Amino acid sequence: MALFNPYAKGFNQPVDAIPGRGWSVILAGTTINLCLGVLYAWSVWLKYLTDDAYMKAHGWAGALTSEQASNPKSLCILIFALLMVPGGKIQDKYGPSVAGTVGAVFMGLGLIIAGTSHSYAGILWGFGVGGGIAMGIAYAAPVPATRRWVGPHQVGVMIGLTVAGYGGAAFYVAPLIKWLIVSYSLSFSFLVLGIAYFIVIGIAAQILAWPEEGYVPPQPVEAAAKKAAATAVDWTPGEMAGTWQFYMLILMFMLNTQAGLLIIGHAAKIVKPFLSSGFILVAAGGFVNAIGRVGTGKYSDIIGRDKAYMINAGVAALCMFSLPFMIAAKSLFMTFTACMLAYWVYGGGLALMPSYTADFYGPKNLGMNYGLVFLGWGGGAFMPKLAGKIRDATGSYDMAFYIAGGLLVLAIVIALITKKPVKAAAA
Repeated sequence: MALFNPYAKGFNQPVDAIPGRGWSVILAGTTINLCLGVLYAWSVWLKYLTDDAYMKAHGWAGALTSEQASNPKSLCILIFALLMVPGGKIQDKYGPSVAGTVGAVFMGLGLIIAGTSHSYAGILWGFGVGGGIAMGIAYAAPVPATRRWVGPHQVGVMIGLTVAGYGGAAFYVAPLIKWLIVSYSLSFSFLVLGIAYFIVIGIAAQILAWPEEGYVPPQPVEAAAKKAAATAVDWTPGEMAGTWQFYMLILMFMLNTQAGLLIIGHAAKIVKPFLSSGFILVAAGGFVNAIGRVGTGKYSDIIGRDKAYMINAGVAALCMFSLPFMIAAKSLFMTFTACMLAYWVYGGGLALMPSYTADFYGPKNLGMNYGLVFLGWGGGAFMPKLAGKIRDATGSYDMAFYIAGGLLVLAIVIALITKKPVKAAAA
């Protein structure tokens, strides 16, 4: 247990394989993300928040519009992205255990406020603000901690495993939220999760730690060394901001994120015409989101980040352009498949972008460097809100799908031209 000590004592020697202490850090990070990923189950809450009969039956004045019901999630995403920068700074300066503990406090209090206020404002403040702060600070801890324990040939897959928990959360929490809402109430579902997450995140945060100075992680064999994308040069945040590639990474992150958040934020309503139990799509999507992070991380270690990114974006663009026709044809199988591919690609982006950042700018300042790149993820939050507006105005999501697909095509072009920066001194 770290107990706020940033270092794991006794781990200061070269190793041939990731030690057990390193694996405990990776799995603790996955556990924390399994709690923070409750964001991806928001469409289950959205379905009931926009159900007039349900809301009135539980003491509310009436249902929220699709746009209003999307606002807590959009606010959470925005604050999440903004707080990744100070969260990364806390991680880099005080260690991952401190950042994780702060996240536990805000996640627990935020969801308890959302559950006890019994109001739209309470959900905005509790889930949107409190949850966003918790996610921004706590999410900034596991990825940099993981990177310090793993070798350059393992970056993609191990970071993918760490963040898989965030994507996979919907697999268990979507049916849990559905059961709590139906069996008890919408407010009760927030309250239960708030108490549970405060305890689980708080315990897992104490396991996070860095290896001591002198630790050398497992290295690739000579034949694979040429394929290792990591740089031996560390860049400070200020130095990183002076490169054009930094701004391209932010844009790539935003363009990959917007399409996934469109599906994730409105999944239950997208399939409502032919699947009443929309939470099933959300839960299945959570599972695919998780394995997409590990899978994409693995093949990005083999073929390179840029090729993996372009393949993923191309597949997602085809899905976006095809969804209006699949939905019009009421093809549950094809719509479900397209949504699952979109979940995979979205999840893959959450493994690719921290790996990109580590490859381009080194592991030493990864907490704050990735926090700055993560602003792109927050930029993608415009799409769920825009999709809600389009749905309210036109009765369908078709135009939102076309816009998302076009932006993914642009992302492919940007990935094609964005290469690793070269530091003048290193050159």
